[in-house]
Amino acid sequence: METYDEKNTCGMICLKYLLLTFNLLFWLAGGVVMAVGVWTLVEKSDYISLLNSTFYSASAYILIAAGAIVVFTGIVGCCATLKEMRSLLIVYFFLLLCIFLLEIVAGVLAYIQYQECFPLCQQLDKELQHNLKETMVQKYQQSGEESITSAVDKLQQEFKCCGSNSSSDWSDSVWILTPSNERLVPDSCCKTPSNLCGRRDHPSNIYKVEGGCITKLETFILSQLQILGAVAIGIAFLQLVGMILVCCLYRGLKEESY
Repeated sequence: METYDEKNTCGMICLKYLLLTFNLLFWLAGGVVMAVGVWTLVEKSDYISLLNSTFYSASAYILIAAGAIVVFTGIVGCCATLKEMRSLLIVYFFLLLCIFLLEIVAGVLAYIQYQECFPLCQQLDKELQHNLKETMVQKYQQSGEESITSAVDKLQQEFKCCGSNSSSDWSDSVWILTPSNERLVPDSCCKTPSNLCGRRDHPSNIYKVEGGCITKLETFILSQLQILGAVAIGIAFLQLVGMILVCCLYRGLKEESY
């Protein structure tokens, strides 16, 4: 009987350490999700402003909120494990289950959305085609629109593109049509940007044959969607291990109470 109790106690200690290790990994996963959301808002906020839509900024805030919930759940899990409270373990289990189901749904929806969208997603296609060109031709280099101008320049240089659909989009630009302007395209369209380099729109000078920015921005967003879907499903299956460990610990505590 003593041997059984010793084995049982040793098993419970191992189980607690395993669950605490899982919580550490779960915390890290929550931190990564929050970091991705913050990074999206900080680093990619320029691109979000070009789309003139709250859809993408909302996605970033959802990631931050999801990360915060994961961190909170990890705290509950640590308290439940260390204090060996069965009631708290039940709460922890159901929190894991809810997050698991939400991540599976989010991952599957992201994958389905990616499959239906690629190479042209209806949602993205409408927003990008309608908003991106309008933003570029109407707001570029206009007074009070410095952030848009900076975002467009950054977009064209980072993705090595010119215009929304093509470099010819700039022929409709309010700024390009200004009599005092000498350029045919912005200097950021140039392969080697320099002052007034946009006066010449030959393919050797600008990103003319590479295509417009719309397809490249769309591909970038869709690739991020696919990665987020894969990460969500991956973390969800990690949570399965956590739920199994919670059930084992709960059962062990129940046996000890008798």
